[in-house]
Amino acid sequence: MIIHISLVESRTEVKSMEQERERNGRLCCLCSGRAALRRPKTLQQLCRECFFRVFEDEIHQVIVSNGLFTRGERVAIGASGGKDSTVLAYVLAKLNQTHDYGLHLFLLSVDEGITGYRDDSLETVHRNQIQYGLPLKVVSYKDLYGWTMDEIVATIGKKNNCTFCGVFRRQALDRGAALLKVDKLVTGHNADDIAETVLLNILRGDIARLSRCTSITTGEDGPIPRCKPFKYTYEKEIVIYPFN
Repeated sequence: MIIHISLVESRTEVKSMEQERERNGRLCCLCSGRAALRRPKTLQQLCRECFFRVFEDEIHQVIVSNGLFTRGERVAIGASGGKDSTVLAYVLAKLNQTHDYGLHLFLLSVDEGITGYRDDSLETVHRNQIQYGLPLKVVSYKDLYGWTMDEIVATIGKKNNCTFCGVFRRQALDRGAALLKVDKLVTGHNADDIAETVLLNILRGDIARLSRCTSITTGEDGPIPRCKPFKYTYEKEIVIYPFN
């Protein structure tokens, strides 16, 4: 009878809490504090602190469960100055310190030589270098190939220039990583990027690339493997993270 009463009381308390949560409508589902956002990935109502924690914890679990790094490794972060690479650099530097990964982190940026496009983003990368306390290496098309992207476009025209730039950029990252003598290169490709790539490969009928584009680590048979710690991270959450 006492147990029955306690169960009834517990149910009453739970129902009361649920009703209060419904009335309030904005309570964090993890700590019952005031919610600041609805998480895109799970639709959970979360306060800022809990969102930061689950966002960072999930990336930590991805790194650990996939064995992305080994203590003592030199790791270059492909830094473009955009949201993905900027958040990746911050989170990876924070996790490296918090969880004692023992990694030696570097920022690696590519200057394509595109007037009015790369200048501002390189300024962001230089700010990141100071804010995160990470060494920065900038490699340029001019130094590597003898041409800037503007000069290449002036010669070949605008048709297919994005294709050329993409190939040159991937090679530049590889060469920059080699100059830094790193063991791994990490990029900010997120779940949305990977989904788009999968869809494009299906539409093109390029089945051979499907497994490669969905792998969290690629180029393992090459000198410097590439990793994608944001493989399961939604783009919306990457956007939300620095603004909360």
